[in-house]
Amino acid sequence: MLQMLHSDDLRNVFSQSMSEMYRQEVPQYQALIDLVDAVNAAAMASDPDLADRLRATGDLDRMHVERHGAIRVGTAKELSTLRRLFAVMGMLPVGYYDLSVAGLPVHSTAFRPIAEAALARNPFRMFTSLLRLDLIEDRDLAAEAEAILARRTIFSARLLEMLELAEAQDGLTADEAAIFVEEALKTFKWHADATVSADTYRRLHDAHRLLADVVCFGGPHINHLTPRTLDIDAAQAEMPRHGIAAKAVIEGPPRRVASVLLRQTSFRALREKIAFVDEDGRSEGAHTARFGEIEQRGVALTRKGRQLYDEVLSAARAAVAVDPVGRGSDGYDAELARRFAVFPADWDSLRRAGLAFFKYRAAKLASTTPAADVDALIERGDLIADPLVYEDFLPVSAAGIFQSNLGSDAQTNFASHANQTAFEAALGAPVIDEFGLYERTECDSLTAALATLGQSRLLSVHA
Repeated sequence: MLQMLHSDDLRNVFSQSMSEMYRQEVPQYQALIDLVDAVNAAAMASDPDLADRLRATGDLDRMHVERHGAIRVGTAKELSTLRRLFAVMGMLPVGYYDLSVAGLPVHSTAFRPIAEAALARNPFRMFTSLLRLDLIEDRDLAAEAEAILARRTIFSARLLEMLELAEAQDGLTADEAAIFVEEALKTFKWHADATVSADTYRRLHDAHRLLADVVCFGGPHINHLTPRTLDIDAAQAEMPRHGIAAKAVIEGPPRRVASVLLRQTSFRALREKIAFVDEDGRSEGAHTARFGEIEQRGVALTRKGRQLYDEVLSAARAAVAVDPVGRGSDGYDAELARRFAVFPADWDSLRRAGLAFFKYRAAKLASTTPAADVDALIERGDLIADPLVYEDFLPVSAAGIFQSNLGSDAQTNFASHANQTAFEAALGAPVIDEFGLYERTECDSLTAALATLGQSRLLSVHA
């Protein structure tokens, strides 16, 4: 009987191989990793409680391997094949993101593991966007782009063979997995040779820089690999000191002791030489797309908490004149921080208000004396509520990162054109609701902790 490599192990091999490939393609990526490692070490040294919580929850083990990547594809077939490819590595499509709200002609999902054990092993995520040619105003140019995309094949024949094998036998052996990873990496590598002429590139680029990035190359080169930091403000301050040109602002919520959702920053996209295929031979040009990003992950918000976040964000944007991704006014950050004061400032208050998700565990020296409710168990130290890490993304923040590297002249008049039904049809499967995942994790952890404490009767009180 064949011994199959576990999907968690396959994902770990793939993410490490991806990191090594990107390190060779973008040397500044290693400088970014070194900076984040130093910032994280300093953050834990200055906050023993943080370090203890990371150890107790298992987050410390994943900090060193945690990455997310981002790619953009052009056709439904490319997206559906990627869904199959990532499924072999235990990564499923979670969430739907409409980036047209911020002026980008794409909608997206995040392929990631969903089980707690799988996230602890390796939480690698791939934020994957599908080009929306229906949003391009020049219909002739959109048709031309569609024809160009129809002619390309981004997956090697050998990779497709290995994918079919994995699906047929429900996994891959270690030797087969090595071939699978080697072939998969070819899909995401950088292509310095464009597949179009300089004139075609220019016309696509002028319509929207992202359009040129998706259509003009042989594959969906990885745009960035993002390490997780414990202090993104410190990382932002350190980047210039390490010769890294940081973007002007950090995307997402303002700095808080009880950090929520996701905050992101990046270094400026590289200007890379490319070659075009023209009628009279080859010509040279440049393309700007790939960049370095850093993220800080806070607590996942409940539906109630996310509604409040969206209201705060909308109010801040309405109060201060900004562009679709929140730039354009020196007063925006201050206004956002002021509006954010409606969020409780500490973990316990967020929990009691039902605004955030938590993962529960029994204290090592806990008592089994009956308690009135869950809050009583927490107050006397028998039950510990740790903030549940937000594993997903924010559409406006993602667009802010993209826009800062695409350039401010990108077309931004799409308004909001969410179409989850069309996206799922292209994907070939429904996306998973992230709120349901967090709710299940919180409930399962509470059930297990209360059983350990002999307090299972409190589940009905909690509900």
